Amino acid sequence: MSILRKLFRASPTPTPDGAFSPSPLAIKLGTSSTTDYDGGAYAAKFKGDKSKVLMICTEERNMTMANGKKFSTGNHPVEMGLPMLHLINAGFEIDIVTPTGAPVAIEMWAMPSDDADVQKLYRDYGDAFANPGSLAEFVTNDMTDDAPYAAVYIPGGHGAMLGLPDNADVGKALHWAHNQGLYTLALCHGPAALLAAKNDSGFLYSGYKMTVFPDSVDKQTPMIGYLPGPMPWWVCEKLNALGAQIINKKADNSCHVDRRLITGASPQAANDFGRLAAITLLASSTAA
Repeated sequence: MSILRKLFRASPTPTPDGAFSPSPLAIKLGTSSTTDYDGGAYAAKFKGDKSKVLMICTEERNMTMANGKKFSTGNHPVEMGLPMLHLINAGFEIDIVTPTGAPVAIEMWAMPSDDADVQKLYRDYGDAFANPGSLAEFVTNDMTDDAPYAAVYIPGGHGAMLGLPDNADVGKALHWAHNQGLYTLALCHGPAALLAAKNDSGFLYSGYKMTVFPDSVDKQTPMIGYLPGPMPWWVCEKLNALGAQIINKKADNSCHVDRRLITGASPQAANDFGRLAAITLLASSTAA
C-alpha cells in the first residue's frame, strides 16, 4: 500500500487489545501536532483558600459501539491539557481522580506531538495520571464544607461516557459542588458525566444551557473511520431528555457559562474554554 493510500485510509486502525483507534484519515482531519494554546498568561494569579480544582477522569479505555466493535478512547489529551494549563497558570492546583484510583485513560493517538507546552504538561503530570486519587475515597473523606476547592472539572474525550454517567460518586461530587457554590467545568463529551447528577428529585442541570459535542457529528464520524461503528447512545439526546438545553449545532469553539456550570463544545474549544474557566474562577474569588 502506498504512503498516500495509507494516509487516506478510512478504516479504523486495530489496537493490540482488540479495539480500534481512528483511521489515518480521521487522525489527519481530526487531530493536529500542535494546538492553539495562547500561553495562559494572567495578570494576577489566584490567592486564597479555595485553590484546588478536582479533575474527574475516566479510567476506562474501550467503548463498545452499537455494532459490537470497540473504540479505543479515554480522555482527549488536548481537551484535558489546555484547560489544565490555563488553570495552573491562573494559580490553581489540579487534583486528579478516577472512580477507583486506576490510571487515567488517555487517547494517546490524539496527543499533539509538536506542542511543547502540552508535552511538558504530560511529562510533569505523568505520575499523577498513572497514580491518580480515588473519587470513591474523596467522596467518603474529603467532601467537607471547608474543602479547599473552587471547581470540579470533567475533561472531554469519548471516555467521559464510560463509567462516569452512571457512577454514584460522580453524582455525589456534582451535587456537593453545586451545594457548596463551586463551579463545574465540562468540555466536549465531558457533559456526559453530568448525567450522574440525576436522582429521585430530578436532574441537577435541568433548564441549564450548555455547549456539548453534537450528536449529529458523532453520527457522521464513522464514515471517515474515526469511530468503528455507531455510538451506543447519544450524549445530547440524553441531556435534552432530562431538560438540558444544548445551544450549539457544530463541533466548534463555542463555550457557555450558565450559573456555575461552564461548558465547551469540542476540541476546538479547549483553549477558549480553559481561559474562560480560569478568568471566571479568578473573578469569582475576587468577588468573594
